[in-house]
Amino acid sequence: MRRNIITAILYTLVTTIIFGVAYPLLVTGAAQLLFKDKANGQLITQNGTVVGSHLIGQSFSAPAYFHSRPSVAGNGYDAANSGASNYAPTNQKLIDRVKGDAAAANADHPGTDVPVDLVTTSASGLDPDITPAAAEYQVARVAKERHISESAVHDLVAKHTQARQFGVLGEPRVNVLELNLDLDHTAPLVAAK
Repeated sequence: MRRNIITAILYTLVTTIIFGVAYPLLVTGAAQLLFKDKANGQLITQNGTVVGSHLIGQSFSAPAYFHSRPSVAGNGYDAANSGASNYAPTNQKLIDRVKGDAAAANADHPGTDVPVDLVTTSASGLDPDITPAAAEYQVARVAKERHISESAVHDLVAKHTQARQFGVLGEPRVNVLELNLDLDHTAPLVAAK
């Protein structure tokens, strides 16, 4: 009996060291060597300050910015609390939220269909991208607020539209943070006097 207990304790210690310490250190080290940017969250820095990530969305509500899709992750884009609401399509809370978001988005374009990703959340609640249609839907508002031509804003959207990966995987998309940062660089907001 005593021998079995000692063997069990030794196996526990050895496997804990191998799988709880050595393996995670090895994987983390390999990731840092081979994929440093990806392993660290693909952070975006501006003037030495981290302003966001290529991988996690942010909320933009000012009319001079492109808006991201809604998020139900915590208080919005909370990576520690990601996940969908899991409401069924017939759930009244979901229907009311989507109707409210559609009405708000439709204020600038009365009578037009709102792109679905501007009123629905992603499964994780952290999606940093919108469809090109959702970006184009917002061009007039952003151009008006920035006092620049719509064609200049269309050009920025086209510049930031990413095609399907390998031509077949995923859908075309626009990273909202990168687009808004480029927008700030191209047509900075003028402070009110």
